[in-house]
Amino acid sequence: MALEPVGISGAIRFGDDFELDARSYQLRHSGRRLKLERIPMELLLLLVEQHGQIVIREQIVERVWGKNVFLDTDNSINAAIRKIRQVLKDDPEQPRFVQTVTGRGYRFIAPVQELGPASVGIETASPPAPREGSSGAVIGDDRIARAPVDGRRPLVVLLVSAAGVVLIAALAGYFQWFRPRPRPETSGARLMLAVLPFENLTGDAGQDYFSDGLTEEMITRLGNLDPRHLGVIARTSVMHYKNSPQKLDQIGRELGVQYVLEGSIRRDSEKVRITAQLIEAKDQTHLWTRQYDREVSHLLTLEAEIAREIADEIQTTLGERKALDSASQPDLSGQNSPPTYEAYDLYLKGQYFFNKRSIEGFRRAIDYYQQAIAKDPNYARAYAGLADSYALTGGYSTAPQTEFMPKARAAALRAVELDPSLPEAHTALALVVQNYDWDWQTSEKEFRRAIALNPNYATAHHWYAEHLTWLGRFDEALRESENARQLDPLSLIIATDHGATLYFSRQYDRAIAQFLAVREMDPDFPHSTMIVLAYEQKGMFAEILAEIEKNRRSTGDAPWLCSEEAYVYGRTGQADRARRALGKLEEWNRRQPVDAAAFVGPYIALGEKDRAFFWLEKAYAQHSNALTWLKVGPMFDPLRSDPRFQDLMRRVGLTQ
Repeated sequence: MALEPVGISGAIRFGDDFELDARSYQLRHSGRRLKLERIPMELLLLLVEQHGQIVIREQIVERVWGKNVFLDTDNSINAAIRKIRQVLKDDPEQPRFVQTVTGRGYRFIAPVQELGPASVGIETASPPAPREGSSGAVIGDDRIARAPVDGRRPLVVLLVSAAGVVLIAALAGYFQWFRPRPRPETSGARLMLAVLPFENLTGDAGQDYFSDGLTEEMITRLGNLDPRHLGVIARTSVMHYKNSPQKLDQIGRELGVQYVLEGSIRRDSEKVRITAQLIEAKDQTHLWTRQYDREVSHLLTLEAEIAREIADEIQTTLGERKALDSASQPDLSGQNSPPTYEAYDLYLKGQYFFNKRSIEGFRRAIDYYQQAIAKDPNYARAYAGLADSYALTGGYSTAPQTEFMPKARAAALRAVELDPSLPEAHTALALVVQNYDWDWQTSEKEFRRAIALNPNYATAHHWYAEHLTWLGRFDEALRESENARQLDPLSLIIATDHGATLYFSRQYDRAIAQFLAVREMDPDFPHSTMIVLAYEQKGMFAEILAEIEKNRRSTGDAPWLCSEEAYVYGRTGQADRARRALGKLEEWNRRQPVDAAAFVGPYIALGEKDRAFFWLEKAYAQHSNALTWLKVGPMFDPLRSDPRFQDLMRRVGLTQ
């Protein structure tokens, strides 16, 4: 089954001025480098080397994945062929380059012309000279060696895919929130870097948790570098580019970055192989390429090594050694890491499900974080993840806060105790003491501490913007929201909560436009239903009822739908309908307790203040999240002159 090379060396030319250079590992058209991911590039090299001959699937598997692979590679081969045809603009029905030989394999059919070791008249980028890394890895060749993948043992770790895209080009000019940011060209401006999802070369989608986890880990580590000079785009935004053919220059424009890190990961039973390349987005110049082979148990140290080498390359390229190497640089040798790989692997599984942002996702995340803690009781990051999962479960469900928030507080306090330098721990604690304890001073202190520890942590900016909103500090809140957007420009939840700040600051038209912008990105994004709050204040009751019916059709009935329906009918003088909707809400509450705040709005709309205060007191006893809105929520305006409301504001700490 072994292949005999046809004998092509250096670069070759084919078709309409295409050039394939095996030495620099580049495909060019009329001198311009074309983006082609690693597996399609390996397959194209193989086909061109064997031009005119049929290359069967077994030969492709051996060349790209290794001899002893135990994976279903058919889909991966088909996807690689599609990407090759896409970049070459080749029609599979009338091919000029790659011909499918049904039932057998593929054949490269275009004439080829060998150009020799170096292309004449075309600017090429030579790969770095091979050298030994500080930890002993041989580096320099950016192609994946053909090491076998051993499928006999359970796959404990693995890997990522490359980039799936949300199409925002049409929105960029219309909705200000999602507009591409101008990229600074001066050396004094802060540079921006995007870590694209690492490509999972195993063919096993069940291992995406690890490749996604590696992506997030690299974002975190690079985000810990000097934030005055380097900003790193957050996970939410880069995950939009997973499995995407999007060109790097367009990704750079959409994310507002100058540099992109992309790579791949795979493993056999004991070893892990990571490849990474740093690319300048504007012209897709490869600045740095490395390949690392390590024992699985050394993965955490390797991540720190890659982060440091990237930082060195960026500052060397700029000619500004002072940019990222100040004496105050954090230690990237693996802080906040567990002593065992097993705990780290379980933590990554928890992160994978936490990032789904669903009740079921939080449930599974909690389970994995608890398993990680059982493996390592001193693992601060697992406690921080556990705290966030418990805290958001209450917010994403209709269950009372008392069911989840005490557990969230205990986990957050333990995380801070174990590692006071962990920004995720301080952010988790800030959220809990804000939403459950209404301790605004401690919450602000913890948010500020998290941002000081890592100014590139988008979630800290995002949740701090909410904190400032509840206090009525809207200008500061909008600035923090913009800081979060700069670091996570495609995040739908950050965009939605920006709309919420506009709503609470009584800018209803702008809030509606913001929510609609989110829906252009994802019509089914759950939190965009906050648009009904702005509709309420604009008197757009027909639109609210249409929203309610649309949600009923898609998800079935729910307590918040009954609450909103009762509020609308109360506001429009349809008291009987309002009470029927309230009756359905009470049935929900008898079956399973719901947040008492769901009853407050309907009774305000009906003008029954005593009943509204009755349910506000129940909400207070439940530590309802809705009470964070007391100072700024337009719904509460009819109650503000009542002494009972002023007393409640005092008890929730919002009178200063």
